[in-house]
Amino acid sequence: MPRHSLARDGLRHVSKAPLAATLAICCLFLANALSDAHADSSTPRLATVDWTIAETLMSLGVEPVAVGQVAEYQAWVEQPALPESVVDIGLRAQPNRELVASLDLDRFLLSPLFAALEPTLSRILPVTTLSIYEPEGDLWQNLVTATREIADIAGVQARADRVVEAHRERIAQVRKRLPDAVPELLVVQFIDDRHVRVYGKGSLYDMVLERLELDNAWQGGTNLWGYATAGLEELTTTGYLVVVAPMPMGVGDHLASNRLWQSLPSVKADQVLHLPAVWSFGGLPSAARFAEELGESLATSRSEAADS
Repeated sequence: MPRHSLARDGLRHVSKAPLAATLAICCLFLANALSDAHADSSTPRLATVDWTIAETLMSLGVEPVAVGQVAEYQAWVEQPALPESVVDIGLRAQPNRELVASLDLDRFLLSPLFAALEPTLSRILPVTTLSIYEPEGDLWQNLVTATREIADIAGVQARADRVVEAHRERIAQVRKRLPDAVPELLVVQFIDDRHVRVYGKGSLYDMVLERLELDNAWQGGTNLWGYATAGLEELTTTGYLVVVAPMPMGVGDHLASNRLWQSLPSVKADQVLHLPAVWSFGGLPSAARFAEELGESLATSRSEAADS
């Protein structure tokens, strides 16, 4: 996972998750609370700088005590949102060690991206590193395994299978409701007004497209995280161009007068879908949200095209 520059003026995007997703999350949390009431009293106090681990804890009904860069999490991950009680321990790559030490934590959870933090954090408290994104293996299964491992650490093992099945079913329901004959899709996030990250093999977005039985237009090479950097001139798909927020400040306004952007086949055909922020390096919650946001956007686009 890259260290995002996270331009602060590009972090103001706020959107609402689909109603179905919100209801599903609420029902899941209620079921967890009712069936595992006794687990809460023994749940360990956990912290992390990895947003995928944080969102997975939230999906399991476990509120992390502390997370790195909470405001940026809310902008890039968005859902499940972190409660106001979660402590911001600073930069993900450089958390405030003194603050961490003061929080009476039981364990700190890391991913390999932040492995350099382990030597110093382990002097303060026990540290566990969880591998989630691997160059080999099936990404969905990796996320399932990570969810179960995190549930085990949090002492809520009984919730893991229910959470996995809930996210699997959310994606399956989207697949059932998709319009017929959806053309290929190209999923991107803007870096600046001329460059994007385009997502292919190995990415969360591509994994979801496969589970939805949709075609990814990007067949070029990708890095460890499943994306490549591309210029606007490379976005030549004749299908849908899917733009995932947040977008750097000013880029949207600039595109309105950008001749290169306006000449792209998807733009000329009015086949550009704008989705709210969904963490591109996320876990099962992000996978299910991306499926739902994409499905809703496709349905809306088809409906508008039919009415025009």
